[in-house]
Parts: sequence; structure tokens; C-alpha cells
Amino acid sequence: MTLPEQNQHAPPTGLTREMSTNTMIKTEQQLREEIAALKREEEKLKKIDEEIKQNLEIGKKGLKKKVVDPFTRKDWYDIKAPSMFDVRQVGKTLVNRTQGLRNANDSLQGRVVEMSLGDLSKDESRSFRKIQLKVDEIQGKNCLTNFYRMDMTTDKLRSMVKKWQSLIEAFVDIKTTDGYLVRLFTVSFTSRRRNQIKKTTYAQAAQIRQIRKKMFEIMTEEAVACDLKELVAKVTSSASQSAQDAIAVRIEKACQGIYPLQNTYTRKVKILKAPKFDVSALLALHGGAAAAGDDTGAKASKDFVEPAIQASV
Repeated sequence: MTLPEQNQHAPPTGLTREMSTNTMIKTEQQLREEIAALKREEEKLKKIDEEIKQNLEIGKKGLKKKVVDPFTRKDWYDIKAPSMFDVRQVGKTLVNRTQGLRNANDSLQGRVVEMSLGDLSKDESRSFRKIQLKVDEIQGKNCLTNFYRMDMTTDKLRSMVKKWQSLIEAFVDIKTTDGYLVRLFTVSFTSRRRNQIKKTTYAQAAQIRQIRKKMFEIMTEEAVACDLKELVAKVTSSASQSAQDAIAVRIEKACQGIYPLQNTYTRKVKILKAPKFDVSALLALHGGAAAAGDDTGAKASKDFVEPAIQASV
């Protein structure tokens, strides 16, 4: 064996033993330091967990609020219809009670309620008409309304549309005597002549133009000379067995010589522009302040004698 090979297999000297002992001591110290660092991190994490738990408990306490019924903060108001209708008390409406800068009257102003004319007039034959009333004034717990719009139910319109006949429609803008700009819509259908054999009842284009011209004239004549109250009475009245209004009945009679008509109705009434709001006019429409629900007081008796002033006072 050569000399280098002998050195490779030689036993460790004293110097190498001392070096290995030092490295073992260092590794033990490092392990102790790492263990101590891990313990410190565990303590920090425990503190963080405790803080999070405390915050969650505080949040839960804040969330546990008393459940309040929202209806306890609301008031009921009566809806009053104008005197042009038979039924004046038409229903009730809810509103949040006045609180701070929020006023209950401001929330009620401008509300639009819809109901059947059959309920307003106690006549089921006119239930196909829908009446919309707008809240214009609040008197105590009463909401005073005015006429806003009239329309027909969808089922009534669809029941009138059939085959083998002509549909004729017309609308006109009219200004009433009290300053309301109103748009009236009329609808009509051609009818069979007496002893007619032909299956269809189609009107010619020239006849339709003549009928529509008559509609314009009659609607204008009927509406221009009256105020809103009278106009509503005309379009909601029942002038025939089929609950036709007065304007529609007059149109049918006037157009009989051009082409027979049937199912003629004032289909819709829409207010395009209203005059400046006047409280006195609205109260007059509702029959005065007493009828509107104001507490005007009672008349004092003439026999009332004021008691004498007591000396002890």
C-alpha cells in the first residue's frame, strides 16, 4: 500500500475529535434557539386569537338588536273620493309617521289609487271601468282626492274585438271650462244591418273617415262646455242597458246613417295638464270643509252663560 492510502484509512486524531464535538454543541444550541422562537410565535398567535375572539363577541352584542315591527311606525289614512261618485269612503292607505324632517303629508301627496267604477257607483254593470284618483290634499286623517284617469279593463276590450267587423278609434284633446286639458279616447265597432245576408260588416275607408269626423265633433261639443266634474259624470254614467256613456250613445245615433255601430264606448280619459292647485276648489269638489272631514266646531248655544270669577283664584 502506498502512503496516501494509509492516510485515508488512518484513525481520527485529537484535533478532528474536538472539531466534531464543537459542531454537535452548536447544533444543540441552534435547536434550543429555534424551539424558543417557536414558543414565542405560539404565544403571539394565542394573543391574536384572544383579540379576535373579543372583537367577535363585541360584534355579536351589537348585532343583537330588538326586532321592531315596521307597522308600529305607520299611520292609517282614509281615502276620500270626490262628490261626483256615490261612494265617498273608498279605502285606507299607510304612511310612515312624521319623524324629524320627514313629513307624512309629503309622502301622501301625489299618491294615485285605482279602483273599479262598480265599487264607486254601487253598480256592477259598470265594473269594467277603472278609475284612478290622485291625492291632492291632506285634512287631518283624510286624503282628499281628485279625478286623475279613467280606463277600461283588458277583458272588456278583448271581448269586443271579433272577426268580420271594422274597428274605429278616435281621440281628441279638449280644454274644460275650469282649465283642465283632457284627452278623450273613443272606440267603436261596425254592426250588421237589418236583414243583412253578407257575413262580414267591413266599413269602407271613406265611411270610417266620416264616422271618425263625427266622433271628433261630438266629443268636442260634449266636453268644451263643461267642467271636469260634469265631464267625468258624462263618461262614467250609464245611458244604456250595456252601460254605455252618454257621449258613446250620441255617437252611435249620429253615425247610424253612415254605417251601423255597436259597442261604442269612451275608452279612456286622461288628464294631460291640470290648472294651478286651488284648495278651495278641491274642498268644493268634496262638498265643503265639513264634508271633507275638517273639524269646524259646533255652534255655541245662546243660553250659555260664562261663570263668574271666583274670589279664591
